[in-house]
Amino acid sequence: MDFAEKKYDVFSMFNDRWALVTAGSLEDYNTMTIGWGSLGTIWGPPHKGKPIVTVYVSPARYTHSYLEENDYFTVSFFPEEYRKDLGILGSRSGRDGDKVALTALEPVAVEHGVDFRQAELTFVCKKLYSHQFELEQVPTEVADWIYTRVPPHTMFIGEVVDVIER
Repeated sequence: MDFAEKKYDVFSMFNDRWALVTAGSLEDYNTMTIGWGSLGTIWGPPHKGKPIVTVYVSPARYTHSYLEENDYFTVSFFPEEYRKDLGILGSRSGRDGDKVALTALEPVAVEHGVDFRQAELTFVCKKLYSHQFELEQVPTEVADWIYTRVPPHTMFIGEVVDVIER
């Protein structure tokens, strides 16, 4: 499948639908709900840029260490009926136990990572780059609103190596 030719509603996918970012193997993984992300291209000549997904994760989140330690991650989108499950996965920590067991979601192994049987769209990404935002570079109004209690987010850029559509 030539997924680079597919059309996605990039301005609302994360903001309106949310997603799960997951890293690790089926035997040892963590996932969390994200509402910030982007799709695009980078680091290639015209018409041949690498298709990428960029996600933003706070270093305070348990999933952050999984993203740092693994070369691949998945970003999964779900039908609206799973919104409550995404709410659970975004409000609980994997440090405290198996939060996925509190949901109707079923994790499944995919090449290079973990997906969920209920996901209707999943990007499998090879991590290309990560960088923690520098507080002094963040606009003051954003820093005063978001970063008064938590450290700045880390940006993880992943090259899309597969797209799973159900």
